[in-house]
Amino acid sequence: MTRTKGLSRRRLAVTGALGLASLALAAVPAHAKGDIDITAPHKAGVGKTFTVSAHGSDDDAVYQRICLQERTAGHAWHQVACGATVARDTGKDARATVRLKSRHHRTFEFRAVMYSLTGPHDHHPKRWRTSEVVKVQVR
Repeated sequence: MTRTKGLSRRRLAVTGALGLASLALAAVPAHAKGDIDITAPHKAGVGKTFTVSAHGSDDDAVYQRICLQERTAGHAWHQVACGATVARDTGKDARATVRLKSRHHRTFEFRAVMYSLTGPHDHHPKRWRTSEVVKVQVR
């Protein structure tokens, strides 16, 4: 009889632990998946053309667009290119690409910004995500 009571207690303990674990998981809010990847060469030659591109998506943004921004010497960011607006349900990433040529030695910084739009022709997009900064040294 002692052995049966021991099994019951163990089953009760396991069942209780599983119940607590499922409650804990249910209490954690769900997060949308999304990211932006930006690629650029680390170095480029003076007078040579180089390409900077970005792509990404976000489950919460119904329509999305990616724009590339550039700055030099710590000045303000300014937009250099934007991709087309993409609907989330197409399963395609938003993309943007720019080809640049510098005539001087300098270091460029680039980042990609994803905008969320309410429709394909939304004139007031909301900034949604920003990528990490990548640097291109022109020598």
